[in-house]
Amino acid sequence: MTTVNQRELEYDCNEMFPNRWSPRALTGTITKEDLMKCFEAARWAPSSYNAQPWRFVYALKDTEAWKTLSQIPNEFNQKWCLNAAALILVIARETFEYKNKPNAHHEFDSGSAWISLSFQANKLGYHTHAMAGIEHDKAKTLLNIPEGYKTIAMVAIGKLGNKEQLPDDLKDQESPNTRKNISEFAFEGEFKADKIKDE
Repeated sequence: MTTVNQRELEYDCNEMFPNRWSPRALTGTITKEDLMKCFEAARWAPSSYNAQPWRFVYALKDTEAWKTLSQIPNEFNQKWCLNAAALILVIARETFEYKNKPNAHHEFDSGSAWISLSFQANKLGYHTHAMAGIEHDKAKTLLNIPEGYKTIAMVAIGKLGNKEQLPDDLKDQESPNTRKNISEFAFEGEFKADKIKDE
């Protein structure tokens, strides 16, 4: 069995996949050029009818934009993400531009764009951590996001820092985590429901 980044693989795959993880101890700076390279990768993500529903609002640390975006993570996430080099809010347009018809796949496609961005960041020597814990209403107000656009998550990006910079309750979690076995999510020919866990 192959081990990559402290993770045991059931089958060999490109190392960029097990090498990607979501540290909270982020630090450093990122150039605008490098950030644009990440958005370039996101640009080429697949999407239904080529609608490209993803939208990103970003801020580099120590800028005017940072003062606004840094208010959007919830209290828990503010304990660690404000040491990152940049923050990116992921937003999805809920309708197609053509006749404004509903796009049932807006979140699925925006997820494709976010993970493309994340892998490009890794390629450039950065790490990313996406967080669902954000103040959605505050984000819409602060950033003037109109109806028809859904705030999905915020991404912190930066260089890998020292876990000692984290609050005590997060230090023990600062390592690549495991995943379910393939047999728990890939089924041949028929669906198998998850077992309910009591704890």
